Amino acid sequence: MLFHSSIRTELARSFGATLVVLFTIILTMLLIRTLGAASRGSVNPEEVMLVLGYTVLGYTQTILTLALFISIVSTLARMYRDSEMIIWFASGRSLAGFLWPVLRFAWPILVVITLLVLFVWPWTNLQTAELRDRFTSRGDLERVAPGQFQESSSGRRVFFIDKDTADGNEGRNVFISSIEDDGTEVVTSAASRKVEPVDDRSFLVLRNGQRLESNPDNKRVKVSEFEEYGAQIGVSAVQRSGVDALKARTTWRLINEPENANKGELYWRVGVALTAINLVLLAVATTVSNPRAGRSGNMMFTLFAFILYFNLLNITQRMVSTGRFSMSASLIVLHGGVFMVCLLWLLKRHNNISLRTWMRKLLPAKPSAEAAAGGTA
Repeated sequence: MLFHSSIRTELARSFGATLVVLFTIILTMLLIRTLGAASRGSVNPEEVMLVLGYTVLGYTQTILTLALFISIVSTLARMYRDSEMIIWFASGRSLAGFLWPVLRFAWPILVVITLLVLFVWPWTNLQTAELRDRFTSRGDLERVAPGQFQESSSGRRVFFIDKDTADGNEGRNVFISSIEDDGTEVVTSAASRKVEPVDDRSFLVLRNGQRLESNPDNKRVKVSEFEEYGAQIGVSAVQRSGVDALKARTTWRLINEPENANKGELYWRVGVALTAINLVLLAVATTVSNPRAGRSGNMMFTLFAFILYFNLLNITQRMVSTGRFSMSASLIVLHGGVFMVCLLWLLKRHNNISLRTWMRKLLPAKPSAEAAAGGTA
């Protein structure tokens, strides 16, 4: 039918354009954040694009949800603004009749959102955590590039090497600044260095250098020279275990291990899928355009509703994680409540019921003065 095909075509055009814009914005923001993490030593600079790809893939379900919501609101608002909705209403179409073509367009996107949040989201978090853990667990000197100052994974040491060999085990003109547990600041410099493995640990051997120790408490400075000095770097194999983050756990594991933290994460994943469905109903039920108000009104409402809904989802997730609310009750109260509000709003606009008319039907009418006078006579 012309009615269904025209709406789906315009929705597809609007959804594609919105998706490209949102992906560009999110990609730029995540790229800046990933580069910042790489500069701090949390991410391998050679794996920046890989980490960025996993991160963007993990945010895809949120981007698709927002793009779908914006496309429906903008399409229906344009039809109201150009008086196209009046033509459809005059031809016998009702507002509820727009729900079916919108759902036919949106259901494949809703399925993709559900699959992404249930299966792809934990997988991308696991891959990102493994990349970060693998780079962080490397020895401090293994992450140092010649000619650059590099902070250690603990943040208590700063390394600098002027020249390095191809295998990375030897270097020249070494500078190390560190802070000990008692607050003593130590500055060590040496003409050369070499990394020697002992058991499952790595030791840094410095040759022909000096060591300066300054204690901020007693203001004493100690300077010593050495021909050879050794210090442990790196961590043991036991300390290099992988990161088992909550967000990286599979959905099946969350179901089989019904702890409060797992219930909170499972509630969030199921809630994202339900949020996408409710936002589709909310867009159809609430979108209206005033030609005198411009386009900004609907867009502001769209962003406000999206941010409010996701904030409520995050708040209830924390309550479920702490055991204050049960998962089933939170799903019914938040998402079931929003679903009922959307249906009632759609029913109100479909039947053209105003609040004043509803109140007149609900409350008994007051007798007029003429009726009261006639009754007295």
